Order: sequence, then structure tokens, then C-alpha cells
Amino acid sequence: SEMCIRDSYKVAIVRQLDHASMNEIRDAIIAQLDAREAELSVTIDYEDFNGNNDPSTLSQIGAQIIADGYDVIIPIGTTAAQQMAATAEPTQTPVVYGTVSYPEVAKLTGIPYVTGTSDALNVELLLDMMLAQNPGTQTVGLLYSTSEVNSAPAIEDAKAYLDSKGIGYLEKTGNTSDEIIAAVSSMTGQVDAVFTPTDNVVQAAELAIAPTLAEAGIPHYAGADSFVRNGAFATCGVNYTDLGTQTADLALQVLQTGEFPDFITVSGDIITVNTDTAKTLGIDYSMFSDMGSQVVEVQTTQD
Repeated sequence: SEMCIRDSYKVAIVRQLDHASMNEIRDAIIAQLDAREAELSVTIDYEDFNGNNDPSTLSQIGAQIIADGYDVIIPIGTTAAQQMAATAEPTQTPVVYGTVSYPEVAKLTGIPYVTGTSDALNVELLLDMMLAQNPGTQTVGLLYSTSEVNSAPAIEDAKAYLDSKGIGYLEKTGNTSDEIIAAVSSMTGQVDAVFTPTDNVVQAAELAIAPTLAEAGIPHYAGADSFVRNGAFATCGVNYTDLGTQTADLALQVLQTGEFPDFITVSGDIITVNTDTAKTLGIDYSMFSDMGSQVVEVQTTQD
């Protein structure tokens, strides 16, 4: 068939925004595409686009990609995935997203030319870590953005789990960094710990809010290691380099076979702890070593 005799592919990688986790996924995708070129005896050309978290920018990028005749689009982030799926509909250009936490919620399932990787957060494990570290936890701050489609289902899971344990919670939301900073200020003194899902709006503000929370003695448990590298206390989840590698493999599989699985879930129980933050909080996290497959220790970095 025509698909098998191709000797080159054009790949468009579209990041929703410039963001630590998304950049890690992109780097892994590119590394894997490079690694597999020789093995598959093909030339793989790729271009990296940044949507700046702006729907109109993403729409323009999508139109350019379709006009330039790319063979596959790899959007990173839910909004980017939704935009590329819509843009690619007339041409049925393959879309292989990496990563969308809740593909069903994002309405990205059951589309014949769309597939990708999912990294749904293990909310219960993250809250179990919180309660193991501080069994006296009485009130949990739920900090998230109402504009992030991934956050709502995780917040619902968190509320149900906390309700089942008889633990109270205080919800605070914001849709800009300034609003997130204000939400955190209004929370200190009222909560014992804070939970945030894989929320890009909060992640963008993490460097600003982490010192406030740590100095107030409030551990921040968040949905990805990018938060922890920017000062949150701890997370559990997938390794984004593994996720990017699997996304690249899925894109090449789609190009070579023309077959689209609905999506592939990459689960993870790697625990990441920020040792700088742990020191500021003055808390012991040795109990985590019994809870996940491994405990990775990181320090705060600015990127």
C-alpha cells in the first residue's frame, strides 16, 4: 500500500504553551523520532509549534500545518489536541495527542483519525500520600482553574475521596497567575494541605505560590513533577519522558499501519518530592518509600 513505501514523513508537534511538562514531552518525542529514523529507514522531518495557550494562535498554527501538508500532528495538551482534531477534520490528517488526562471529557474519543496517550492522575494515591504524611489533616485546600478541562474530573474525584474519609475541603479557583496567587493568600491559615490536579494555570504560577505555601507550613500536592520542580511539595504520576517516547511510537505506528486505537493510558506511581520544600516545611516524607514504585528527589529550578 502507499503507506508502506513512504520514505519520509513530516511531523508537526504543537505545544499548547511553553511549559515544563510539555517541553519534556516534546523533547522525548523528538528524541524518539530521531532514534527510530534509521531503524525504519525513513526520513522524519519535524517542526515544533507553540500555541501560547491562545485558541486563535492554535487555530492559525493548525491552518498552516494543513496547508503545508504534514503527515501527522502531535498536539501536547488538551486545548491543543481539541483544536488540532477540529482543524484536521476536513483532511482527516492523523492527530496523535500526547498527553490528554481525560480524553472522554475532552471529547477526543471515537474520532477515526485521532488517537494519543493519556496520563490520568491517580488522585487517590496522591491523597493517600497526603494523609500518610499527616494523619491529622482536617481541611484540604483544592486549588485549580475552572478553565482547565482536566481539572474538574480530578477535583470531583478528590471531593468524593475526602468525603469518604470525613475530611473537609476549601475550594479556591483562578484563571490567571494573579488570581491563583490571591487564592493561595486567602487559603493560608485555613487549610492543612493543598491539592492541585494537572492544571496548567496553577503550574504557571507555581514558582510564585510555592514559597508562600511552604513558609505557611502547607504542603502542596500537585498533579505533575513540573509543579514539584517549581517548588510544590510532592506528586505521583507518570514519567513525562516515557510518555513522550510512547507518543512518538504511537504516531509512527499510525503512519505505518493506518490504524487508530482509541487512546493509550500511561499510568504511573513514581513519587517526586522537592527536598528544598520539605526542608522549609520541616516534614518527614520517609513513609512515601512504601507507597510508590520509586521516590525521586528534586530541588527547585526556575524553568
